[in-house]
Amino acid sequence: MRLEDLLDRLEALEGKPYPFYKDLKGVWRGKGFALRFVYVQGDPFATPSVLEAIYPGEALEALRVYTREEGRVAVEDFLLRALKARLRDLPRLAGSGHSGAVRVEVESPKVLRRAGAHLGKKALSLRFRVGLPAQGRRILGREARRLFQALSRHLEAFLQELDREALLRHVRQAEDFAFIQERLAERGLVAFVGEGSLLPRESGVSQRPLKGAVPFQSPPSLKVAFRTPHAGEVWGMGLPQGLTLITGGGFHGKTTLLEALVHGVFPHVPGDGREWVVTDPLAQRVQSEDGRSMKGVDLRPFVHDLPLGQDTAFFSTEDASGSTSLAAAILEALEMGARVLLLDEDTSATNLLVRDARMQALVRRETLTPILDRVQDFKALGVSLVLVVGGVGDYLDLADTVVLMEAYRPQEVTAEARAIARAHPTGRAFGEPRYPLRAVPRAPLPASFDPRRGRKEKVKGRGLRELVYGEETVDLSALDLFENAQVRALGALFKRLGRLADGRTPLKALVERALLGVEDLFALEEAPELAWVRPLELAAAANRLRGLEVVQV
Repeated sequence: MRLEDLLDRLEALEGKPYPFYKDLKGVWRGKGFALRFVYVQGDPFATPSVLEAIYPGEALEALRVYTREEGRVAVEDFLLRALKARLRDLPRLAGSGHSGAVRVEVESPKVLRRAGAHLGKKALSLRFRVGLPAQGRRILGREARRLFQALSRHLEAFLQELDREALLRHVRQAEDFAFIQERLAERGLVAFVGEGSLLPRESGVSQRPLKGAVPFQSPPSLKVAFRTPHAGEVWGMGLPQGLTLITGGGFHGKTTLLEALVHGVFPHVPGDGREWVVTDPLAQRVQSEDGRSMKGVDLRPFVHDLPLGQDTAFFSTEDASGSTSLAAAILEALEMGARVLLLDEDTSATNLLVRDARMQALVRRETLTPILDRVQDFKALGVSLVLVVGGVGDYLDLADTVVLMEAYRPQEVTAEARAIARAHPTGRAFGEPRYPLRAVPRAPLPASFDPRRGRKEKVKGRGLRELVYGEETVDLSALDLFENAQVRALGALFKRLGRLADGRTPLKALVERALLGVEDLFALEEAPELAWVRPLELAAAANRLRGLEVVQV
């Protein structure tokens, strides 16, 4: 069917009941592209319809500027951003509900794999939402024709009018990021922060760089260089493996640096300020979460010998304390193979961070083994710690690297910190933990991932903090998610986990299997509001399901 016929069909629907829009499903061919109605909304107040613009293979040669998979993802990311910017010029139509609304799903400066774009060998597909016009529940056919005329003009010219130089910069930045990230471990590093990076953001709810922010400068002793494929030699601070402390006075940039490292597991678009902040891909932030649910975790490496003989070898609770939740988060991260744990003193239960000499003398029947007593065990497992501290000086005895932040400028003060530790001994005894530091694998049962509420499935994201899934609302506030589309992807992946779970497959293998084969995200849902999540985040979300049922394997 021709796109011109679609325009005539739309005008012919003037005044008809809204369900007549369903007749539009199918493929309509324009000049150099085709337009497919993937999903048609039931009324103007429902979630807008999903459309897909399809460009054939012969139009795609100019897009094949990548040399690796990360570059292909960057092309897709760039195209979605360019389409979003272009479609902002569409006329806003009168009507009820979402009439005339056009939405392309890109929310953050992260270069992520998204369901809105797929660049294949034979075609490019771009998905977006359009609110089909109506007044009340009667079709505004002439308005719809006007909307689709403008939309088709934009889609026809879209690829021809792309900024090729901007596309090339976008792709090269992502490929250079991946190049550095792959080489961190072999260089003995957990992260890299490039010279001149702008780490502070405008506010806690903004991803834009702060105007007038102090450009990052590496301490000379930590300065390293990577010779990247596109940008050549890039200099910056390399954070070594082991125990790294980030310290300094309040408001001097400690947490800002840690936050940048958290975000640095994904590449950023040029101009974000954090393009050259690169963190180990298996890094995860862990923190305390009062009231969280946990199921079947062997907490004995940190929590043990409870009063009244309560066992912690298979510990479950609906209302964890700060220390218990932090212990669980660490062990769950280890279970998933995390190589770097990022912690902030402000969001960590103090009694799991340290037990000082005075409390060691006073409290003789302690049920917690603090992280401080496990530092050497973490190193033996090949797991590094990056810890923001402002008041827990006991860690100076064990730190491999100490970075002091002053007015957003880092200094390496490891030697000074060790001298201070020797000059001011705490008298703290480092004991031999009773239980080894290890994460016992757990296998989820299929019933854990039931999406039904009554007879119908209920899966809905609420911002970045909550996922409504079946009968419960999952608290995601402690996870590092950057787009609402990632929350929606978690819901779709939970359903996939439910189909794959058998009560024998460990969570790590189950999560990896669920993510295998859905690289284009089209395999999950027709909706474009899906964005990639790492196995670490998928497992962390699953661990917060109150309906989770597991067995140790």
